[in-house]
Amino acid sequence: MHIEFAGAAREVTGSCHILRLGSGSAQRTVLLDCGLFQGRRKESREKNQKLPLPVEDIDAIVLSHAHIDHAGRLPYLVAQGFKGTIWATNATRDLCAIMLADSAHIQEKDSEYLARHRNEFVEPLYRIEDATRTLEYMVGVPYNKWFEVTDGVRAQFTEAGHILGSASVVLELREGDTFKRLIFSGDVGRVGLPIIRDPAPPTGGADVIICESTYGNRDHESVDGAREHLARVVRDTAARGGRVLIPAFAVGRTQELVYDLHQLRREGRIPEIPIFIDSPLATDATAVFAMHPETYDQSEALVRRTSNLFDVPMVRFTREVEESKKLNSLHGPMVIIAASGMAESGRILHHLRHGATDPRNTILIVGFQAEHTLGRRIVERRPELKVFGDPVPLNAQVEVLLGYSAHADRQELKQWLLRVRSAGEANGRSHPHVLLVHGEPEAQDAFALSLREEGFRVDIPEPGDRVPI
Repeated sequence: MHIEFAGAAREVTGSCHILRLGSGSAQRTVLLDCGLFQGRRKESREKNQKLPLPVEDIDAIVLSHAHIDHAGRLPYLVAQGFKGTIWATNATRDLCAIMLADSAHIQEKDSEYLARHRNEFVEPLYRIEDATRTLEYMVGVPYNKWFEVTDGVRAQFTEAGHILGSASVVLELREGDTFKRLIFSGDVGRVGLPIIRDPAPPTGGADVIICESTYGNRDHESVDGAREHLARVVRDTAARGGRVLIPAFAVGRTQELVYDLHQLRREGRIPEIPIFIDSPLATDATAVFAMHPETYDQSEALVRRTSNLFDVPMVRFTREVEESKKLNSLHGPMVIIAASGMAESGRILHHLRHGATDPRNTILIVGFQAEHTLGRRIVERRPELKVFGDPVPLNAQVEVLLGYSAHADRQELKQWLLRVRSAGEANGRSHPHVLLVHGEPEAQDAFALSLREEGFRVDIPEPGDRVPI
């Protein structure tokens, strides 16, 4: 048995880990995630087109959650002939229905743009029909229920607390007389995030843990502190007569922000200004959230108090392009939340082109920004941004609010791992081999050092590395 690291190894995007058991005609192969690489256009495209193995060799896929850097290459596999089962939680399957179609739409539009404006034809990685067919191979499974992935592999999803439907995965592996336990963390969320339940570290321990490390070298402000920070940004920007422009992932972050803005307005801590959710995907994702109240955190007062968390008078959803364009002609303070989370595509680009030059405005960054993305350049407060190829002076205020990060910070990740290790002591699995993925090298190196001080055996795989289980 071994794991090969084909994505999110020494980087953040493109999550894909290959689990192999047996050999020859008896070999079974399972992918853990198959996400898109994101970043520089040409480099990402080359990575996304290069599959780590032939699709006919893949017996099944286990998907941790619906974010595109974890699920975004599934339609490409289907377009290349994959016909196996893709296992996911029920909410993840429902989110993938809209997110994969949106990803395909963006690729088709990008292809049209390049052909029209640069006389350059670039075939989309996949099309909407491929995204639609992908759903035919997806099977939804409840949390905490064992299911047979393929011969010799069974799995169970536990709550990861990252986004709606996100899961950590426990895999039990049998090869002859050998029995091993592997845990894939997926992306681990934070305790106290709005709406969804807190992470529930798997019990029973593990021989090997594949663990994310996005924030392995830093701590977040508290969730309560983030809420107050959000309130201050909205109040101060409204007082200047400006706009709060928020690049946000359409799934998870947008709904959490709406939830907290709803609560802050109820408490009188922000003025009653319009809040525009300018994203068809976010609109559809919010409908999926409303379909899955079984995933909500029932300890939260607002969850108990109202049957519809997202029906807020000051919140307006704009679906059509013309509605979005009209926002630029409106006057007065407002909040605009638009995709994408790293400001690499989508309607947020139009709002940045119009709004980044105005010092009354605030660009509010509420999550991790990968290298080589426009979001990272905003965080770095570059004096000039490039939007749609044109230079745009950055005169707006920039605020970075990481308390809303859907990823656990270094202390929360360490506690998650300590709880998994402690749970395994009764079963003789008190010394798991930890393999760090989904992080930039600086964060991973710092986190590995911290874990070794706690007695963990830690390695950081490079792309293409194979590690025995």
